[in-house]
Amino acid sequence: MNNVNKILIRNIAKRFYSSQKGEVTALYDFHVRNGGKIVNFGGFLLPVQYSDQSIISSHIFTRKNACVFDVSHMLQTELKGKNCVDFFESLCTADIKGLKDNSSSLTIFTDNNGRILDDLIVTKINNQHLHIVSNAAMREQDQKIIVCGLERYKKLTNPNAEIYIQFFNPLEKALIALQGPKASTALQKLTNIDLTKLYFMNTALSSILNVNDCRITRCGYTGEDGFELSVAANKVESIVMALLENSDVRMAGLGARDSLRLEAGLCLYGSDISADNTPVESALTWLVAKRRRDLRNFPGAEVILEQIKTGTRIKRIGLTTTSGPPPRHGAKILSEDGEVMGFVTSGCPSPTLGLNIAMGYVLSQFSKTGTKIGLKIRDKTYQGTVSKMPFVTPNYYNKPKV
Repeated sequence: MNNVNKILIRNIAKRFYSSQKGEVTALYDFHVRNGGKIVNFGGFLLPVQYSDQSIISSHIFTRKNACVFDVSHMLQTELKGKNCVDFFESLCTADIKGLKDNSSSLTIFTDNNGRILDDLIVTKINNQHLHIVSNAAMREQDQKIIVCGLERYKKLTNPNAEIYIQFFNPLEKALIALQGPKASTALQKLTNIDLTKLYFMNTALSSILNVNDCRITRCGYTGEDGFELSVAANKVESIVMALLENSDVRMAGLGARDSLRLEAGLCLYGSDISADNTPVESALTWLVAKRRRDLRNFPGAEVILEQIKTGTRIKRIGLTTTSGPPPRHGAKILSEDGEVMGFVTSGCPSPTLGLNIAMGYVLSQFSKTGTKIGLKIRDKTYQGTVSKMPFVTPNYYNKPKV
């Protein structure tokens, strides 16, 4: 195992390994049979990589071809009822009412202090049906946010609200991510819908490999074109095996998923964003929709809108270094005078760019792209530069502009 691969595994281990007994997904036995190196990731037993390939090779293969990731540990939730859109907007910052049917939005749960409680994808199937995917590590919290939020909504807003909540167990409903430039070609062979007409952040219900009621959403967390497939857990292995019959498709684990999302400048909850940060501090102001700003009716609105107006003391930035070890979570960021002015939240060697990349928070006056900084790593200081994100240009399949 080369040094870069070891570093990528340590990045996952340091932040997300759990000592608690892990739950399994429907693909657990499949992972073991196929050489998956299993780790306890936030309470779920998942492969960090596979024995026949390194994290780096999986990363590069995803950028050039396509890989399948088991993301069944994510919490899948469905809300149904004529008041579900209005209710869910009381919990997050998205303009769900403004979404077209069968389209999705990245959004955040916030508290009354404007802090980020989780990031999630909400899909508006129609005005009476939402599908939500949120982080596994925040499963219990997010369920509580939704259940308690509904009680509060009925008490304060609409006592006659008709809303039905369903939280899916990973052994009931699986979720896999097929990511990479050849993902569409591989999936098209198994489904009847025309994927050329399914654009980024749009969804459709269809069959895959004659398995009905599969939700195909064109999204992912790698910066590449791709899909998240929500399917019956007892059918997911057959679907994965059919995808792998294509030589352009391989399995990949958590290690490659982490380095891919970091190159794409995408945050990981619990590392790059948390309940310590507001969306403005986290450079995620764009997640607060214009209509919601005008209405000022989401948790923490007054705090967040004031920060949008006046600015923040700290800000999330991207960093690059061309020498020394990659900065990892917790590394100190120094000014040119050697003063501590921030810290790293995620970092790794970039397999695509051949240099070290990282995210972190610094005092806002040091956040301008091109600013020279120092990084304190194991009692040595290395030079770095504040860099624009994403580090690698995304390849999302967007609808052509007219």
